[in-house]
Amino acid sequence: QVQLVESGGGLVQAGGSLTLSCAASGSIFSINAMGWYRQAPGKQRELVATITSGGNTNYADSVKGRFTISRDNAKNTVNLQMNSLKPEDTAVYYCNANIRILIGQRPFWGQGTQVTVSS
Repeated sequence: QVQLVESGGGLVQAGGSLTLSCAASGSIFSINAMGWYRQAPGKQRELVATITSGGNTNYADSVKGRFTISRDNAKNTVNLQMNSLKPEDTAVYYCNANIRILIGQRPFWGQGTQVTVSS
């Protein structure tokens, strides 16, 4: 059984900062790419940022320069530091990881954490 557990969401004023954290646990052989996605009301889930096991990162254009993704391979964790938050960043944020388990590799998702940015 593999679980991704997120934390760190909340309510913040525009211009503020939040840090999201996600920890993977369970019968994990290895973790490849990890990332954060978000889904705003009435919209499709979209990629926010990803990071490979080697540390290569990719960001959505809308968050470049404001968000920073990082990971700790030893602890199976991934963080998202969000600065200069805007009301349009309001969404449920989901952690994602491509995890190798006994029967192969597959993506896993966290339960989501709400981020609300007030104007």
